[in-house]
Amino acid sequence: MTHSHHDLDPQDPTAFWEDFYSPGRRPWSGRPNRVLVDELARKPLVPTTALDLGCGTGGDAIWLAAQGWTVTGVDISSAALHQAEQEAEAAGLGDHVTWQRVDLDQGLPVGTWDLVTAAYLQAPVALSRDAVLRAAADAVAPGGTMVVIGHATPPTWATDPPEHMRGMPDADEVLRTLDLSDWTVERAELVTFESTSPDGAVGTRSDSLVRVRRPS
Repeated sequence: MTHSHHDLDPQDPTAFWEDFYSPGRRPWSGRPNRVLVDELARKPLVPTTALDLGCGTGGDAIWLAAQGWTVTGVDISSAALHQAEQEAEAAGLGDHVTWQRVDLDQGLPVGTWDLVTAAYLQAPVALSRDAVLRAAADAVAPGGTMVVIGHATPPTWATDPPEHMRGMPDADEVLRTLDLSDWTVERAELVTFESTSPDGAVGTRSDSLVRVRRPS
């Protein structure tokens, strides 16, 4: 039984993301998120093990693998993971990334990692983001680092931003959610950069960036 994507239950995250990443659709550029790249260039880490939550088609995970990390990339969409796997193989990095289909609302993979990243874990469908981020903190190994990047403001050119991009948490709110009393806050701030709309309007948008380190 097949449905057109207009019939999808908007509350069914799996169906939403499978449709979003269906073959032939390329919603992302494939490049890593620049906020993550810039942050790890600003204060580099020795590459060991990394977990990328909501990895999509693998831009960040593949970039981390290219920097020498052994990466686990998880996403709810098997279509996204299939594309990610192909990209990793094409880049010669297939041996350095493990892809796992995970519904983060059901829990994270078992284990700990020295770096846990969550970039733009925000969606127009159900996602218990606060609970997922708290679980992500538990997946950070002693002495390890977590980086959480999120949309904080819609682009200035967006006259009618989508509902899920309104009232986004800033860095301080993310820290309050995580409630990591004994961790070191290495960075918690808004990062603002130029943003161009699909029809060429130039503006800015701001992301929240939180980087915390677990005590060893």
